[in-house]
Amino acid sequence: MPVSDTIADFLTRIRNAQMAKHKSVEVPSSTLKVAIAEILKDHGFISGFETIKNEHQGVLQLKLRYHFGQPVIREIRRISKPGRRVYSGVDTLPRVRNGLGVAIISTPRGVMTDKQARIQNLGGEVLCTIW
Repeated sequence: MPVSDTIADFLTRIRNAQMAKHKSVEVPSSTLKVAIAEILKDHGFISGFETIKNEHQGVLQLKLRYHFGQPVIREIRRISKPGRRVYSGVDTLPRVRNGLGVAIISTPRGVMTDKQARIQNLGGEVLCTIW
């Protein structure tokens, strides 16, 4: 079944796997998903990831984290969708839970967090928020 929004599918697979208390989840790989997984790993939302090559596009395997049996990711939400793109300038970048969470932004210089985009004085498409 073809998926029109691969990032929403990626986030939903993470959300569903954590609700089912899985240790890891596998998703079809892409460079954008690897960049998002790198941000999730850097901020401690997942414990790690690896790319597994196969005959098609490859598989991205994420190792999920839990704290006292509860998922570390409390909420993961897609902001910009194919039907409604959400762009934000550097002055209007979202702050997630007053700085406790992370907004992932796609900028002309690559995928980065809202904090990194503010430091580099960049705006872009708000992909998702996590806390």
